[in-house]
Amino acid sequence: MKSKAHGTNTLDVEISNIGSLGIWICVQDTEYFMDYKDFPWFKEARVKEILDAQLLHGHHLHWPQLDIDLEIDSLENPSRYPLISSQVREQQP
Repeated sequence: MKSKAHGTNTLDVEISNIGSLGIWICVQDTEYFMDYKDFPWFKEARVKEILDAQLLHGHHLHWPQLDIDLEIDSLENPSRYPLISSQVREQQP
């Protein structure tokens, strides 16, 4: 007896790990690491707020509880996005 294959994966975005240095996020079968140095908005966030990630339009990540929006391209090509948050600027000497 063979089991039928399960349906397609409907989970487009998943937070796979929240650690002391950053967050691992899997988006459409590609995993990215978001370091708190580059993404400081997540450092003080609650776990349930981080886990509430949504993928919009196939390329736009949204965290409604944190009011954070990121393009997937900013994870793939961070050098194209040189702007840093005011929180990071305040921490620099």
